[in-house]
Amino acid sequence: MRIGIAVFSCVLLLGQGAFAREPEKSPADFASDAITKGDSRKGAVADKAQDAKPTRPLTADEIAAMIKTRLAEIRKNRASRLADERAKAAAELSERSERAEHWSYDGENGPEKWGKLNPAWAACASGKRQSPIDIRDGIQVELEPVMFDYLPSRFSVLDNGHTVRVNVGSGSSITLTGRRYELEHFHFHRPSEEKINGRGTEMVAHLVHKDAEGRIAVVAVLIDSGTAHGLIQTVWNNLPLEKNEPLAPISTIDINQLLPQRRDYYTYMGSLTTPPCSEGVLWIVMKEPIQASPQQIAIFGRLYPMNARPVQDTSGRLIKESN
Repeated sequence: MRIGIAVFSCVLLLGQGAFAREPEKSPADFASDAITKGDSRKGAVADKAQDAKPTRPLTADEIAAMIKTRLAEIRKNRASRLADERAKAAAELSERSERAEHWSYDGENGPEKWGKLNPAWAACASGKRQSPIDIRDGIQVELEPVMFDYLPSRFSVLDNGHTVRVNVGSGSSITLTGRRYELEHFHFHRPSEEKINGRGTEMVAHLVHKDAEGRIAVVAVLIDSGTAHGLIQTVWNNLPLEKNEPLAPISTIDINQLLPQRRDYYTYMGSLTTPPCSEGVLWIVMKEPIQASPQQIAIFGRLYPMNARPVQDTSGRLIKESN
């Protein structure tokens, strides 16, 4: 009983101590605290001021360097922005141009309309030395033989939406009248664009060459239906699955296989047979056709049933024939 009373007394005393209020401060006490805190803040400010290093004025060279750096940044940003704007404008122009200038072999954008699709293609409608032509009454003369110097070459096959084109490596060429023309590519048309005395063939291969001054010479090799052709089959084996996506196998081709055994030919001055129909093209049309099998011709026909420009007026042009 006495122990319980003692414990209760201790708890009561502790509770009074815990809940006892802090003695009230007089105005003098508050003033003293304010002075103390103010002194503390002044000391901190003074310490910061003491730590801060004094700044010196920039020299003229430093100011000039800063201005130069900033101007360079501005010019760089402006050039980048202008380049982006030009690239965007060029892409839009190209897209519009492709839509407006799409050409074909029939319909609204067929050969009769090529000259109106683009001012740069005016020669397609108004040119006087256009190709292809129906070769008749060639003047038989002693023509210099065409010197073919075709080498085995790497190649790539491209379906460009108008034909199957085979690009070849450098080094293959022809020489005629002392001028060397390097072979750039060959492509196919069905049926043949050229006619000889009114007769065409199932297909034709055009081997496109260019000399050092940019002048073009095209060798036309007519293709009749007959036995299978090894080089043509190699090209068909490597047809790309997508248009405008070239396929470049690791093998090589011997372009001499496209040439007939006899090298007699007709020659005349004409034009490209596709837009822009540029004139000043030297044409060499081989007299003797080569052969491709009906199946090989049918494969191309599935891609392009007809991709030949109609024959054009000869307009009194001179046509020479080797004898």
